Amino acid sequence: MKINSYLMFDGNCEAAFKFYEQCLGGKITMMMTHKEAPSAENVPAELHDKIMHACLELEDRFLMGSDCPPGYFEPPQGFYVQVSVSDPDEAERIFCALAENGKVKMAITQTFWSVRFGMLVDQFGTPWMVNCDQVA
Repeated sequence: MKINSYLMFDGNCEAAFKFYEQCLGGKITMMMTHKEAPSAENVPAELHDKIMHACLELEDRFLMGSDCPPGYFEPPQGFYVQVSVSDPDEAERIFCALAENGKVKMAITQTFWSVRFGMLVDQFGTPWMVNCDQVA
């Protein structure tokens, strides 16, 4: 079994996924708007340019997401997307990249369980934990 995160956005999914591709590496393997979907004629025109489904492939995991219909978006709460890497420099790089124009909740530092650990909410409102539990 593998568990992957699916993020919901308030109209900025495309920008978020392009940002995540830059920060995390990997590759966007799908980004479909509502007007590109087979059901496009059943979707209100204001949603046509919004993302119906996006997928960022990261090694053997996927980060997926879409834009919510108007009035359905709720800010994320009660979870963090956790990134785990084995190189402290890579943990620092990812943390700093994701923190750009976001809000740092816990600066990245050494902890009793990790060589590097930090928490932030990115510019799109997605909460992240970056962890490096071993020295490369």
